[in-house]
Amino acid sequence: MNGQAAPRYTRIVAELRQRIETGELAPGDQVPSTREITRQWGVAMATATKVLTELRNQGLVRAVPGVGTVVEPGVRRPEQPAPQRRKGGADQGLTLERIVEAAVAVADAEGLAAASMRRVAAELEVATMSLYRHVADKDALVLEMMDAAFRRWSLPENPPEGWRERLELVARTLWEMFRRHPWLAPALSFTRPQMVVSALPFSEWVLDALDGRGLDPSTAFTAHLTLFNYVRGTAVNVEMEAEAEALSGLDSEEWMAGQEPALLAVLAGDRFPRMRRLATTGYDFDLDDLFEFGLQRLLDGLAVLFGEAP
Repeated sequence: MNGQAAPRYTRIVAELRQRIETGELAPGDQVPSTREITRQWGVAMATATKVLTELRNQGLVRAVPGVGTVVEPGVRRPEQPAPQRRKGGADQGLTLERIVEAAVAVADAEGLAAASMRRVAAELEVATMSLYRHVADKDALVLEMMDAAFRRWSLPENPPEGWRERLELVARTLWEMFRRHPWLAPALSFTRPQMVVSALPFSEWVLDALDGRGLDPSTAFTAHLTLFNYVRGTAVNVEMEAEAEALSGLDSEEWMAGQEPALLAVLAGDRFPRMRRLATTGYDFDLDDLFEFGLQRLLDGLAVLFGEAP
């Protein structure tokens, strides 16, 4: 019907779009979260979710793991001309290092699936075929990306004295690395490990920390794999959560809040009294806290293996 007021969410979308196009929200800036939208505009969570979904559908924003929803780097103001693609010699100066750097940047922001050869070439403003002069295929590119990611992180030349302190340091360094690069943990194969040369210092560090603890080489290496797989296995959830947030527009806390009524209904009887008590009193889930708790229990177990008090 003519004259009918536009839906509330479309007006919020239009307002945020104007702020983006005028430069008030610049490329890379974080846009209001669903919680902030509900507070600022006084709308329901479902409406706020619809706002961010529509902005993503219009190509104005994207979800960045560990950051939130940000303005797309490629968004141009209306008065800005489209960038001109370079002609002739477009791949002049193209190196493997530049390709890997661009691919890692895309994967960090949007996930490994987004870092296709075509997308990386577009980021570098070169023809896709130009990349194949430096890297054989996507699998080879991913291997280079993993090697580059590990190369950016290092362990101190003078390690702590205690074996536990050394293992805590390497585990937390890996955890920070996987947090910074959410795609890295899922990309690493545990059963068919890739030849990531820059990851070898991490293995050597752990084996050196375990040396002299009374373990044979095979058991020491098993302990190393157990520690690595614990960190990697926990970190796999980082990318999964980022993807879920991008698809739903809800962070984990908002999603859990939406599930609470159904959960309480299931727990209403006497079949799960402890779960019901936990659900009604609340549980503050934090992936970093979960990682730290598990790490300490794993190290406690190694202490027992070494004949020490945990």
